[in-house]
Amino acid sequence: MFFSFGIKDIIDILLVALLLYYGYRLMKESRSLNIFFGVLVFVVFWLFVSQILEMRLLGTLLDRIVSVGAIALLILFQEEIRKFFYNIGTHERVRSVVRYFSGEEKQTHTREDIIPIVMACLSMSKQKVGALIVVQRSLPLNDFIRSGELIDAKISQRLIENIFFKNSPLHDGGMIISHKRITAAGCILPVAHDLNMPKELGLRHRAAMGISQETDALAIVVSEETGNISVAFRGNFQLNISAEDLERILTDDAF
Repeated sequence: MFFSFGIKDIIDILLVALLLYYGYRLMKESRSLNIFFGVLVFVVFWLFVSQILEMRLLGTLLDRIVSVGAIALLILFQEEIRKFFYNIGTHERVRSVVRYFSGEEKQTHTREDIIPIVMACLSMSKQKVGALIVVQRSLPLNDFIRSGELIDAKISQRLIENIFFKNSPLHDGGMIISHKRITAAGCILPVAHDLNMPKELGLRHRAAMGISQETDALAIVVSEETGNISVAFRGNFQLNISAEDLERILTDDAF
């Protein structure tokens, strides 16, 4: 039996292939790749039985399993699905459209806001004082801010260093900077459980990775062991960077 094959079918195939590829990437990052392949094999078998072989009894049984299994998959892959829609919502072009229609202004940081952060990180790096600074971008961090101590102070090098001083009660948590002010300190941040992260990276680095995966915030880490400065953004690390690199990252248009 012959059937027509046009440009719409090509687009359909490309979109399905793109969706499968993106799903593969998400499953690979979340260590659920074997489950993804298992679901894929089951779907192919279901389509082969019901659409090609037209086995009514087995096809009907598999249809029932698929209808129930869809709910199970939503529960099983809720984190991956949440990340999928989060990545779409935080895409720069999507955010630009949202800002245009909502009248929301993109946060911009001047040199006066950036230099105290850079100088504080450089000073703490030389003294090997551990620090974790999270800079809010377009997505609010209210839930994480409420987990710490509210400060609402002007960005100051001396204040940042005092908060992360080893005997300070707030030095173990994360500091959040939003709307050009130090909003809170001692905040509890989500910890990433990525097995691909180097083992020498500690809890601060994993917290920085976690907040960068769940939000579009930029996280700066000063290692207590080595004094190295690192930056986490959108689930990626830039390790052992210089003060000049940190200033460039903070002043970048993408930030």
